[in-house]
Amino acid sequence: MTPRHVACRSQHLIRLTMSLLAGSLVLAGCDVGNNPINSPPRTATAFTGTALQAVDVLTVKGRSPKTGYDRREFGSAWVDTDHNGCGTRDDVLAHQLDAVSRGSDGCKVLRGVLDPDPYTGTRITFIRGHSKIDIDHLVALSDAWQKGAQQWSDSKRRAFANDPLNLVAADSSANRRKGDGDTATWLPPNKSYRCDYVAGQVSVKTKYRLWVTQAEKDAMAKVLAACPDQKLPSGGNPTETAVR
Repeated sequence: MTPRHVACRSQHLIRLTMSLLAGSLVLAGCDVGNNPINSPPRTATAFTGTALQAVDVLTVKGRSPKTGYDRREFGSAWVDTDHNGCGTRDDVLAHQLDAVSRGSDGCKVLRGVLDPDPYTGTRITFIRGHSKIDIDHLVALSDAWQKGAQQWSDSKRRAFANDPLNLVAADSSANRRKGDGDTATWLPPNKSYRCDYVAGQVSVKTKYRLWVTQAEKDAMAKVLAACPDQKLPSGGNPTETAVR
């Protein structure tokens, strides 16, 4: 082999080695400059594991001050974000109640039955104007504000407040006892619903990339350890909606 052939072969081997090395680094989560690759956080619609596994993906940070929080920061209540002509509250009632009776506009829910109420396990009759049913945010707006939502756009906060993934029809008294509590401070009295409830909170926090406190994460893991095969809910509306 001539010196020229030896040199060419050596250069070829060097290039091949460098290419293989670069590929290995990328697979290991680094680029060829040894800098971490910032993979985007998983979302509720993309995560295919269980709710318990999803807890490990959540970012842990301290709770931010509640300074500046106001319900109006999340837009007008129950707007029509899915553009079906009906407000979010009536959409949720129509979907989650049985024996629903609507008004002449085809939207307004006049009567229905919540059986069982997820928070208490009881049967509650809904009569418009005399309702003992609230539409609760699984992840309270104030809790979201203290764990990332302060930095969001108006359209993202509006989407969050009206996302069906984050909404549940429930007993009003239980909902008001919950307040803006997270998993570490409040769980539904109906123990049979707790896995679904916590899985829902994990899903919402995953989808909107909200963080959790360490106490909250520990509480989530404790509840879901009793139901390790609990699936992570997915779906709901886009995380941005037009501001009106």
